[in-house]
Amino acid sequence: MTGTVAAAASTIAAPHFEWGLLSPVLLVFCAALAGVLVEAFAPRDLRRPLQIVLALGSLAGAFVLSIVLAATNSVFAGGKPGAIVAVGTVGVDRPTLFIQATIAILAFVSVLLIAESSHEVHAFTPQAAAVPGSPEEREGMLAGVVHTEVYPLTLFAVGGMLLFPAANDLLTMFIALEVLSLPLYLLCGLARRRRLLSQEAAMKYFLLGAFSSAIFLFGVAMLYGYAGSVQLSAIATAAQTGTASATLLYAGIGLLGVGLLFKIGAVPFQAWKPDVYQGSPTPITALMASCTLVSAFGALLRVFYVAFGQLTWDWRPAMWVVAILTMLTGSVIAITQTDVKRLLAYSSIAQAGYVLVGVIAANTRGLSGSLFYLAAYGFTIIGAFAIVTLVRDRGGEAAHLSSWAGLGKRSPLVAGVFAFFLIAFAGIPLTSGFTGKFAVFQAAIQGGATPLVIIGVISSAILAFPYVRVIVLMFFSEPAEEGPVVVRPSGYTSLAVGIGAVVTLVLGIIPQPLLSLANHAATQLFVR
Repeated sequence: MTGTVAAAASTIAAPHFEWGLLSPVLLVFCAALAGVLVEAFAPRDLRRPLQIVLALGSLAGAFVLSIVLAATNSVFAGGKPGAIVAVGTVGVDRPTLFIQATIAILAFVSVLLIAESSHEVHAFTPQAAAVPGSPEEREGMLAGVVHTEVYPLTLFAVGGMLLFPAANDLLTMFIALEVLSLPLYLLCGLARRRRLLSQEAAMKYFLLGAFSSAIFLFGVAMLYGYAGSVQLSAIATAAQTGTASATLLYAGIGLLGVGLLFKIGAVPFQAWKPDVYQGSPTPITALMASCTLVSAFGALLRVFYVAFGQLTWDWRPAMWVVAILTMLTGSVIAITQTDVKRLLAYSSIAQAGYVLVGVIAANTRGLSGSLFYLAAYGFTIIGAFAIVTLVRDRGGEAAHLSSWAGLGKRSPLVAGVFAFFLIAFAGIPLTSGFTGKFAVFQAAIQGGATPLVIIGVISSAILAFPYVRVIVLMFFSEPAEEGPVVVRPSGYTSLAVGIGAVVTLVLGIIPQPLLSLANHAATQLFVR
């Protein structure tokens, strides 16, 4: 008996992990763990600088590592599309590395907003002196997020975002989904000046997110029952042979799609987005509007291009309906909004619909156009929310649009940059928004979805109205006597706004370098 046990034990091999190929994800998770230790053991006055260094350093490192892996690694030698690593649970390919690099750099810019320091915020206008309370209270009102625990929570969320689009099996994808979601539920409730609204947003996001995760898990169970495996390649093989029950397959596709579409805020799964964006601290809203959207679309692209790539005629009609509803609903409801963050939330819903147009193309051009659009939109939306943090009244951020009346006369620079971001969202030429829409619409036309492009153009025209209304309000309305306070940003927020504005302009004038990178990343689609 002892010899038999020993012989059996000798046949069990330790799992092999390709640490180098997993380095961008591992670096961020290690920094998050180090941030937890800093919170537990570092002196209070040293926590913030240490956390900022850890967060920014790890995200910059993950960005560099993603680029290095895409440029030099042997997994792409000989025309190979990539490699399946970590015992078959993670796929490393050019589209995934492009998405991971995008998430890392967008998270870096978002952390700049989170790192806004209260003692570095000063007012542009005399109204700052009218803010009630002691100097400390005024500083607190004009400050961004200063909770030091926000940094490790952010890194854990970003680590999950990096893993989510790289997952090669559905259980790993579900784990990554939970790892990115749970910290975000906490981060949404950290607004100090709007505590009730913030906690309500966190509760709504948690409850609806829990439902969507359960639906996602039901989809995983259905597909496992269909294919006998949770690996995407095995599901694709089973779908191609068509020997098992089609009911399980289509139920699995539908339930899995619901879980993924919830994360991107597509209609009819968008109800959480305006409330959560409005109630969350604005730097956290910027993180979700950029990085979470990119990560969720990356996972959606991997699932539908790898596992269901042979079934495009089955899932494209349903995706057509979702894309049309998403574009039109976001555009039309945005017209009625009077809160600037809710306006940007409904704008984000419509923008997700435009990216879905690229997904529906189901070809290499659609993948590259989607990758470019996600990167370009991420920088623009972070810059827009960075501007929102600078316009404040007695209650905190000046969220109601009436408070923005005459802002162009009080602070023409802030109003001008915000107007530039709105123009980019509208897709006006010489901005990244125009180039992104052109890329996904062109891919959709090549994929036979011309009617969808026509609806997308109509939606863009509708969505331009609320943007123009805000611009007219800022530059052609008289400011109120007790108008909002436009605060002078610290170096962190200035850098975030500057990066967003420069990238939005550069990608509108000379988009070819990033378009070439996206085309190169999408050349061989995802590794199977």
